[in-house]
Amino acid sequence: MLCRCIQCENQKLRRSVIWSACFLIPIIPAIMGTFNYLQNLELLKSGWYSLWTQLSLFYASIFYGPLIALYASYLWRLEHLNNNWNKIMTMPVPVSDIFFGKLAVIFKVTVITQLWLGCLFFLCGKLSGLPGFMPAEILFWLLRGTLAAGAVGTLQLCLSMMIRSFALPIGIALCGSIAGFLLSNKGLSMYWPYSLMVAGMNSNQYKDQLSANLLPFFVSLFFFFLLFAGISILWLKKKDIRTQ
Repeated sequence: MLCRCIQCENQKLRRSVIWSACFLIPIIPAIMGTFNYLQNLELLKSGWYSLWTQLSLFYASIFYGPLIALYASYLWRLEHLNNNWNKIMTMPVPVSDIFFGKLAVIFKVTVITQLWLGCLFFLCGKLSGLPGFMPAEILFWLLRGTLAAGAVGTLQLCLSMMIRSFALPIGIALCGSIAGFLLSNKGLSMYWPYSLMVAGMNSNQYKDQLSANLLPFFVSLFFFFLLFAGISILWLKKKDIRTQ
């Protein structure tokens, strides 16, 4: 049944504006970060790592969270329109499958977004005159940032499910991401889901800040995933037919 739910959610993505956001929005922090890097070459002398500090500064602290929130809001949008909520509540499908079907699709689009960001980073590096290929370490940071999206994606699905507004959960994600960046600078990354993306991608850092703290990172990620997934499924089970 879960596979069928995933197939249904995938159908929503056909000719969807989601793909435009997936490929166009990451270009903005790539341009901003590269411009910042080129304007400060006398200070930023660590090549690929310096470029990463600038690009990830804008992406992880401003754009990444709202992008995931956009994906989540879009997948719940149809259910919030007309009588569609009542239809899903009366279908012979476990609510957990409905939720995890949406989450699987969000994670798929997020993986594509992160792969695209990696391509943009490499392209910006070559256009900036950086030699060779990007360090493998940065690819690992991209992977960690992708995994951290599991916690934020679960939270945003929960918010978009409960809030009928399309834009409000995206605004919450923006505020949460900025707060996450500030908290990560104070060493509190493990206590705020949006900070996990900043910490996972080693945003605005030269050296890997999680090299000795990978276990707390994954424990925190798993905790937030279980917390928000549990809240969402429990809420769906308690939610009844909605009066329009």
